[in-house]
Amino acid sequence: QVQLVESGGGLVQTGDSLTLSCSVSGITFDNYAWGWFRQAPGKVREFVAAVSWIAIARDYADSVRGRFEITRDNAKNTLTLQMNNLKPEPAAAYYCAKQKYRYIGSLSDFDFWGQGTQVTVSS
Repeated sequence: QVQLVESGGGLVQTGDSLTLSCSVSGITFDNYAWGWFRQAPGKVREFVAAVSWIAIARDYADSVRGRFEITRDNAKNTLTLQMNNLKPEPAAAYYCAKQKYRYIGSLSDFDFWGQGTQVTVSS
């Protein structure tokens, strides 16, 4: 049974840092690219970051590039998102997701999702 569990969200202040984690089980973590997405109330889910199967490539949304870092630990089947210099914004749920393939490819090719962890940044 494939299971993706996000953790690490919370309420933080502008400029703070926060690390999100995604624990993966029931699948060969090493064989796929992985990503992070977020969704605020009333908004469409948006791409945040992705990493290829052996971290040979990483992609970031323009809004987070230079502040966020996506990493993976294949030995621990864990995906993380290090968020730095957080900016005030509406609360959003962050989701980790599995790509169908080894490389990042199309954003429509993510086929497993976690339940999300909420992040709120206050001013």
